[in-house]
Amino acid sequence: MVGTSEQQRVAVVQPLPGIGDMIWHIQHIRALARHLGVPVTLIAKSSTLSEQLFAGDPAVRAVVRVSRDARGARYTGWELLPALIGRRFRRVYLLHHSRGLAFAIAMAGVRERFGYGFGGQRPFLNRGPFLPASVKTWHPFELATMYLQILGVPLPDPEPRLDVPAEARVAARARLGVADGPFVVLGIGSSQPSKQWGAAKFAALARILSSRGWPNVVLLAGPGEAGLAAEIRAALAPDRPRAMDALGWDLPDAAAVCAEAAFYVGNDTAALNLAAAVGTRSFGLFGSVAPFGHAGAIVPIVPPDGVFDWTLGVARIDVAQVVGAIGAAVR
Repeated sequence: MVGTSEQQRVAVVQPLPGIGDMIWHIQHIRALARHLGVPVTLIAKSSTLSEQLFAGDPAVRAVVRVSRDARGARYTGWELLPALIGRRFRRVYLLHHSRGLAFAIAMAGVRERFGYGFGGQRPFLNRGPFLPASVKTWHPFELATMYLQILGVPLPDPEPRLDVPAEARVAARARLGVADGPFVVLGIGSSQPSKQWGAAKFAALARILSSRGWPNVVLLAGPGEAGLAAEIRAALAPDRPRAMDALGWDLPDAAAVCAEAAFYVGNDTAALNLAAAVGTRSFGLFGSVAPFGHAGAIVPIVPPDGVFDWTLGVARIDVAQVVGAIGAAVR
């Protein structure tokens, strides 16, 4: 253990940009803090909304938000320096393969520098063990899990988990105007056009669910999907199914909605990972990239041809296929 002294500060750098990326690493960050005996400072991109994900979490002392480089594409390392210099971290764990980030950690004078150790980042890290080069192409979730294993850090629950207080669930229902009774969450947001199932198919699914005893649906997405939500509502009958919006809600509130849902159906995006993390059965639409089995609550629905292609995407998944998957899993 590092100890509990304020002078012995520990940081974890997780630089991937998505909310889902950070959800994948929740249990790894908690496990490190538990193993070390101190809460960690999390250094992450602003776009991950980590301060919302870890609000009130005893594993995280603080979240330091770092923006991308001027090109908006990736970390170069230099923009990490202000987050490190002056905070006097004794130990930093880098959960990424970036050489530039490892260089920045060394330049900041961090005494104990841990990381995966791939290729060019190895000279800037001075604490092993390191991951073998043969696993560099593994999924980030798998890399973090294997890294904790070789460090000897126990990972009691390898799946991402988020707890939702009972009062948050009640508040979410009140905000939706659904005091009781079941509802289904449709995750209509997407980060890429090829991952977007589309208004027509979501509306058709909602109508079928209504006919089978699920008359209430919640359209969950960011504020940028307001037009898509309006298109879905316009395609539905005036009375049933009843479609309620949860657009642009903070992550804790969105998590509460997902926790109260009978089940979730949606595109492969952050909300799918959020719903699975709160333990809700989540039917995920995958067409661009393959699912990788990080969450037992996710039921992957893939194109009939089994091919994952960024051009073809989820357009090949039809409504009947999704209805069949739901019917086989929800009784």
